[in-house]
Amino acid sequence: MSSTSNAINNPNPSARESAVPQSLAGNKAKAIAFWTMTILVALPIGSGGVAQLAQMKESVDGFTHVLGYPAYFVTVLGIWKVLGAIAILVPRFPRLKEWAYAGIFFDLTGAAASWVAVGGSGEAFHVIAPLVIAGFAMASWALRPPSRKIGTLIPAKNGESA
Repeated sequence: MSSTSNAINNPNPSARESAVPQSLAGNKAKAIAFWTMTILVALPIGSGGVAQLAQMKESVDGFTHVLGYPAYFVTVLGIWKVLGAIAILVPRFPRLKEWAYAGIFFDLTGAAASWVAVGGSGEAFHVIAPLVIAGFAMASWALRPPSRKIGTLIPAKNGESA
């Protein structure tokens, strides 16, 4: 007999009340963790994209003078960052979200690698910060609810559960 049926058949109200909220508490905690990680990704990615689209001097200088990328690259990345941040926040479109998470991960790890390659000023921050945000992106992706997923990561074989 399951703990849920024990709680339902138990005349003790505290036992009955504790069976259901544990499941709901786990889902609520997962939802809070998902949205926390998602916001910790969308905010810096989206705001960074806006700064790049606005051609803010600090953003452009970092790309062109320190990292050596062409100026048009700032605009291209800015567009994709804003769209990626929007994609992971809005409901539906699970395939688009997969692409957005991948793009965000590539952007962040590429940013860290670029700073390592050039050894720019403030290198530690410019390497660690993108990698931390990439970790948040991986956590957000892993915690996303079923409505934001395409399907299973590893399909079951021969009727076995994955």
